[in-house]
Amino acid sequence: MTWYQASVDDILSRFNSSRFGLEKSEALSRLEQFGVNEVSFKKEESPIHQFLKQFLSPLIYVLIAAGIVTFFLREWADMSVILGVVLANAIIGFIQERKAQHALESLAKMIVLEAVVLRDGKRTVVPSREVVVGDVVFLESGGRVPADMRLFYVKNLRVDESTLTGESMPVEKTGDLIEGDGVTIGDQRNMAFAGTLITQGQGMGVVVATAADTEIGKISGFIEKATKFSTPLLQKLEVFGKQLSLAVVLLALFTFFWGMLQDYDPVFIFLAAVGLAVAAIPESLPAALTITLAIGVKKMADRNAIIRNLPSVETLGSTTVICTDKTGTLTKNQMTVTSIYAGGHSYTVTGAGYEPSGSFFSDGREVDPLSDETLTLLLEAGSLCNDSAMKKTLLTLKRSWVQPMK
Repeated sequence: MTWYQASVDDILSRFNSSRFGLEKSEALSRLEQFGVNEVSFKKEESPIHQFLKQFLSPLIYVLIAAGIVTFFLREWADMSVILGVVLANAIIGFIQERKAQHALESLAKMIVLEAVVLRDGKRTVVPSREVVVGDVVFLESGGRVPADMRLFYVKNLRVDESTLTGESMPVEKTGDLIEGDGVTIGDQRNMAFAGTLITQGQGMGVVVATAADTEIGKISGFIEKATKFSTPLLQKLEVFGKQLSLAVVLLALFTFFWGMLQDYDPVFIFLAAVGLAVAAIPESLPAALTITLAIGVKKMADRNAIIRNLPSVETLGSTTVICTDKTGTLTKNQMTVTSIYAGGHSYTVTGAGYEPSGSFFSDGREVDPLSDETLTLLLEAGSLCNDSAMKKTLLTLKRSWVQPMK
């Protein structure tokens, strides 16, 4: 079914739902049947795979081969040094990646998005991951859409869909049916898509898709199929490793055959060729590279930036230009009133962000807003013409569904 072309009643009938939402028992049943409303952008690697990945390098291949040869020749000291370097490099890289992964997992557990749905005809706050198809969801300014929804009630509702369409301007939504085939996502004004930000107004809608079936979930599927790209440093090291490995092998073969032509003892000249090959390979290069990248990751972590893979920090170091726009990505997104003009008077306001503290000044003197009729009327109008209220918690100030009262 093309959701934007379908009437709300048809969609509710399809999902055995109503404008009063689902029953709690039915919602739990659908959650067990269809799974949680989460989009996995990348399948997690097992610890074994992460450890073995540290050995994927032409230089490491040559070192391992040299270590195996010295083992059969019972050159225990040489074998121990070669394999010790290889193992140390793998352990360092593995530990750093696991640390970064655990840090990200801890952050993910701290961030729990919530949605307001109708369950048994009552407003209920649930984690966004528990939203199911057929749920009736409330939307309010400042929140995010938990799943793809067909809207049936809107009040000055505007949604920032830049994550999907790239359009920085908020889109005004409607609850009316849209006719026509092939309507793009940006023109589906009666739909709200998962992950988009509500910038203004209120709305209600019925969930038509969750998790991987949402538009953002489809993008996730494309990302998983995308070709993996290497960083500039790894590309150079890969080329260098192949060239050096080829040169070392050719040099060792030349040394061996030249010694055979000079009637040297085969075992002696073979050990000499292996020794020459091992000496020509910079065994400390992989370890030095890993340690250097790990230091970069540590410095980024000190600045509250978590790097998941070690090579990623090198990509940041190779960046020369960062292109951005003024949609608020680089700001705190906390607008603060600093001055007011009303009734022919100018007022200065102190305070910043969402912290409920500050004072009003006029002509250099502090003013009690409740004793100033003009200022009182203006503040009452501002309070009544919005759909949010402030509720102070231990660390942050969060929005509440309680309507502000005069």
